[in-house]
Amino acid sequence: MAWSPRKAGTKKAISIEVPLVLMGKGTSLPPVKATEGASGMDLHAAIPKKILLRSGQRVSIPTGLAMEIPEGYEGQVRARSGLALHHGIAVLNSPGTIDCDYRGEIRVILVNLGENPHWISPGDRIAQIVIQKTISVTWSRYHRLTRTKRGSGGFGHTGD
Repeated sequence: MAWSPRKAGTKKAISIEVPLVLMGKGTSLPPVKATEGASGMDLHAAIPKKILLRSGQRVSIPTGLAMEIPEGYEGQVRARSGLALHHGIAVLNSPGTIDCDYRGEIRVILVNLGENPHWISPGDRIAQIVIQKTISVTWSRYHRLTRTKRGSGGFGHTGD
């Protein structure tokens, strides 16, 4: 049988409601997707004035947002690829986790890994958030694990 591409839109996307509070600090813009197919939604800097992020410096930037992520889901805060590539700006604890029971303001820890200082202005897109389903785990204690060819080898043992 010949290969044929799957018709786009044949699977229904999961949609959940996430209550959102705009906290009125600086620029509070709700997270939005840059394109229809994007999985991440942009988070914006809710700051009253520009902040200079020097090389090697880290800073916690408020977004002006609080949200009620439904039980069974989490928010993941991730870097924006353009900021990372062009300026060396990364989310330090990427992905940052927003638990479903957190109700405070979402803040983003940015770090400048680039060589040059970078200005962050009010309303700048500083990161993205992805909402993901979580899985509950029940741990079972054993005396040993099944053997595999890899075993306990890690950290590059199969090559760079």
